[in-house]
Amino acid sequence: MPEARFTVETAKVLAEVAHNRQKDKLKRPYREHVLAVGDALEDFDDDIRIAGYLHDIAEDTPMTRQALLEMGVSERAVGIIERVTKRLHDNPDDYQAGIRFIAEDHDATLVKIADNAHNSLPERVKALAEKWPDKPPVTRYADARPVLYAAVPPEEVRKILQRINPWLIGELDTLAAGSVPVDGSAAG
Repeated sequence: MPEARFTVETAKVLAEVAHNRQKDKLKRPYREHVLAVGDALEDFDDDIRIAGYLHDIAEDTPMTRQALLEMGVSERAVGIIERVTKRLHDNPDDYQAGIRFIAEDHDATLVKIADNAHNSLPERVKALAEKWPDKPPVTRYADARPVLYAAVPPEEVRKILQRINPWLIGELDTLAAGSVPVDGSAAG
Protein backbone atom coordinates (compact mmCIF):
# COMPACT_ATOMS: atom_id res chain seq x y z
CA MET A 1 0.00 0.00 0.00
CA PRO A 2 1.50 3.38 -1.00
CA GLU A 3 2.35 5.84 1.74
CA ALA A 4 -0.11 8.71 2.12
CA ARG A 5 1.17 11.96 0.65
CA PHE A 6 0.91 15.30 2.43
CA THR A 7 -1.36 17.30 0.16
CA VAL A 8 -2.30 20.94 -0.25
CA GLU A 9 -5.68 20.12 1.26
CA THR A 10 -3.94 18.54 4.27
CA ALA A 11 -1.87 21.71 4.70
CA LYS A 12 -5.02 23.82 4.59
CA VAL A 13 -6.67 21.72 7.31
CA LEU A 14 -3.51 21.71 9.44
CA ALA A 15 -3.27 25.51 9.12
CA GLU A 16 -6.90 25.90 10.22
CA VAL A 17 -6.42 23.61 13.22
CA ALA A 18 -2.98 24.93 14.26
CA HIS A 19 -4.13 28.57 14.22
CA ASN A 20 -7.73 27.93 15.29
CA ARG A 21 -7.74 29.85 18.58
CA GLN A 22 -5.28 32.55 17.57
CA LYS A 23 -6.32 36.14 16.83
CA ASP A 24 -4.51 38.85 14.88
CA LYS A 25 -3.87 42.42 16.10
CA LEU A 26 -7.43 43.33 15.15
CA LYS A 27 -8.81 40.34 17.13
CA ARG A 28 -9.83 38.59 13.90
CA PRO A 29 -9.33 34.82 13.53
CA TYR A 30 -5.70 34.36 12.52
CA ARG A 31 -6.51 31.30 10.43
CA GLU A 32 -8.11 33.66 7.88
CA HIS A 33 -4.66 35.14 7.22
CA VAL A 34 -2.84 31.84 6.69
CA LEU A 35 -5.63 30.54 4.48
CA ALA A 36 -5.58 33.72 2.37
CA VAL A 37 -1.81 33.44 1.91
CA GLY A 38 -2.07 29.80 0.83
CA ASP A 39 -4.99 30.57 -1.50
CA ALA A 40 -3.00 33.40 -3.13
CA LEU A 41 -0.39 30.86 -4.25
CA GLU A 42 -2.86 28.72 -6.22
CA ASP A 43 -0.95 29.27 -9.49
CA PHE A 44 2.21 27.65 -8.12
CA ASP A 45 3.29 24.08 -7.34
CA ASP A 46 2.16 22.06 -4.34
CA ASP A 47 5.27 22.66 -2.20
CA ILE A 48 4.91 26.43 -2.53
CA ARG A 49 1.18 26.24 -1.79
CA ILE A 50 1.76 23.99 1.24
CA ALA A 51 4.41 26.42 2.53
CA GLY A 52 1.93 29.26 2.02
CA TYR A 53 -0.69 27.64 4.21
CA LEU A 54 1.91 26.69 6.80
CA HIS A 55 4.11 29.82 6.57
CA ASP A 56 3.45 30.84 10.19
CA ILE A 57 3.24 27.40 11.75
CA ALA A 58 6.86 27.37 13.00
CA GLU A 59 6.53 30.98 14.20
CA ASP A 60 3.22 30.79 16.06
CA THR A 61 2.82 27.16 17.18
CA PRO A 62 4.99 24.50 18.84
CA MET A 63 5.24 22.63 15.49
CA THR A 64 8.82 21.60 14.70
CA ARG A 65 10.69 20.81 11.51
CA GLN A 66 10.83 17.15 12.52
CA ALA A 67 7.09 16.98 13.16
CA LEU A 68 6.34 18.49 9.75
CA LEU A 69 8.69 16.03 8.04
CA GLU A 70 7.16 13.10 9.94
CA MET A 71 3.71 14.21 8.76
CA GLY A 72 4.99 13.97 5.22
CA VAL A 73 5.65 17.62 4.42
CA SER A 74 8.43 17.65 1.83
CA GLU A 75 11.96 18.87 2.64
CA ARG A 76 11.46 21.63 0.08
CA ALA A 77 8.23 22.91 1.68
CA VAL A 78 9.79 22.75 5.16
CA GLY A 79 12.80 24.68 3.85
CA ILE A 80 10.51 27.42 2.53
CA ILE A 81 8.64 27.57 5.85
CA GLU A 82 11.92 27.84 7.76
CA ARG A 83 13.24 30.59 5.49
CA VAL A 84 10.16 32.77 6.08
CA THR A 85 10.15 32.10 9.85
CA LYS A 86 11.51 35.26 11.47
CA ARG A 87 12.59 33.64 14.74
CA LEU A 88 14.95 31.36 12.78
CA HIS A 89 16.79 34.26 11.10
CA ASP A 90 20.28 35.28 12.25
CA ASN A 91 18.91 38.55 13.64
CA PRO A 92 15.14 38.22 14.09
CA ASP A 93 14.83 41.90 15.10
CA ASP A 94 16.27 43.16 11.79
CA TYR A 95 13.21 42.92 9.54
CA GLN A 96 14.93 44.21 6.39
CA ALA A 97 17.84 41.75 6.80
CA GLY A 98 15.24 38.99 7.06
CA ILE A 99 13.57 40.22 3.86
CA ARG A 100 16.93 40.18 2.03
CA PHE A 101 17.54 36.62 3.31
CA ILE A 102 14.10 35.50 2.10
CA ALA A 103 14.66 37.19 -1.28
CA GLU A 104 17.68 34.93 -1.89
CA ASP A 105 15.23 32.04 -2.40
CA HIS A 106 12.65 32.18 -5.21
CA ASP A 107 10.04 29.99 -3.52
CA ALA A 108 10.27 31.68 -0.11
CA THR A 109 9.98 35.04 -1.84
CA LEU A 110 6.67 34.03 -3.42
CA VAL A 111 5.29 33.00 -0.02
CA LYS A 112 6.52 36.23 1.59
CA ILE A 113 4.98 38.34 -1.20
CA ALA A 114 1.60 36.72 -0.51
CA ASP A 115 2.05 37.23 3.26
CA ASN A 116 3.10 40.86 2.79
CA ALA A 117 0.24 41.58 0.38
CA HIS A 118 -2.38 40.21 2.75
CA ASN A 119 -0.92 42.21 5.65
CA SER A 120 -1.10 45.30 3.38
CA LEU A 121 -4.78 45.08 2.44
CA PRO A 122 -6.21 48.63 2.55
CA GLU A 123 -9.00 47.71 4.96
CA ARG A 124 -6.50 46.12 7.37
CA VAL A 125 -4.12 49.09 7.24
CA LYS A 126 -7.06 51.47 7.82
CA ALA A 127 -8.41 49.40 10.73
CA LEU A 128 -4.98 49.30 12.40
CA ALA A 129 -4.63 53.08 12.01
CA GLU A 130 -8.07 53.59 13.58
CA LYS A 131 -7.31 51.22 16.45
CA TRP A 132 -4.00 52.92 17.27
CA PRO A 133 -4.29 56.52 15.98
CA ASP A 134 -1.21 57.68 17.92
CA LYS A 135 1.00 54.96 16.45
CA PRO A 136 2.67 55.76 13.12
CA PRO A 137 1.62 53.51 10.24
CA VAL A 138 3.75 50.45 9.69
CA THR A 139 5.96 51.01 6.66
CA ARG A 140 8.05 47.86 6.89
CA TYR A 141 5.72 46.01 4.50
CA ALA A 142 5.97 48.77 1.88
CA ASP A 143 9.73 48.99 2.40
CA ALA A 144 10.06 45.22 1.86
CA ARG A 145 8.10 45.04 -1.39
CA PRO A 146 10.76 46.45 -3.77
CA VAL A 147 13.26 43.88 -2.49
CA LEU A 148 10.78 41.01 -2.77
CA TYR A 149 9.40 42.07 -6.16
CA ALA A 150 12.91 42.35 -7.62
CA ALA A 151 13.72 38.77 -6.61
CA VAL A 152 11.14 37.02 -8.81
CA PRO A 153 9.64 37.58 -12.29
CA PRO A 154 7.00 40.35 -12.31
CA GLU A 155 4.40 38.04 -13.85
CA GLU A 156 4.65 35.77 -10.79
CA VAL A 157 4.19 38.73 -8.44
CA ARG A 158 1.20 39.86 -10.52
CA LYS A 159 -0.47 36.43 -10.23
CA ILE A 160 -0.23 36.61 -6.44
CA LEU A 161 -1.40 40.21 -6.17
CA GLN A 162 -4.38 39.58 -8.45
CA ARG A 163 -5.57 36.93 -6.02
CA ILE A 164 -4.84 38.58 -2.67
CA ASN A 165 -4.37 42.35 -2.98
CA PRO A 166 -5.00 43.89 -6.41
CA TRP A 167 -4.49 47.37 -4.90
CA LEU A 168 -0.74 46.69 -4.99
CA ILE A 169 -0.58 46.06 -8.75
CA GLY A 170 -0.08 49.76 -9.50
CA GLU A 171 2.91 49.80 -7.16
CA LEU A 172 4.30 46.71 -8.91
CA ASP A 173 3.90 48.38 -12.31
CA THR A 174 5.68 51.51 -11.06
CA LEU A 175 8.56 49.45 -9.66
CA ALA A 176 8.76 47.33 -12.83
CA ALA A 177 8.93 50.51 -14.93
CA GLY A 178 12.03 51.49 -12.98
CA SER A 179 10.59 54.49 -11.16
CA VAL A 180 11.88 53.19 -7.85
CA PRO A 181 15.24 51.42 -7.49
CA VAL A 182 15.31 47.93 -5.99
CA ASP A 183 16.64 49.26 -2.68
CA GLY A 184 13.39 51.23 -2.24
CA SER A 185 14.98 54.69 -2.29
CA ALA A 186 13.37 57.46 -4.31
CA ALA A 187 14.49 57.84 -7.91
CA GLY A 188 16.04 61.03 -9.17
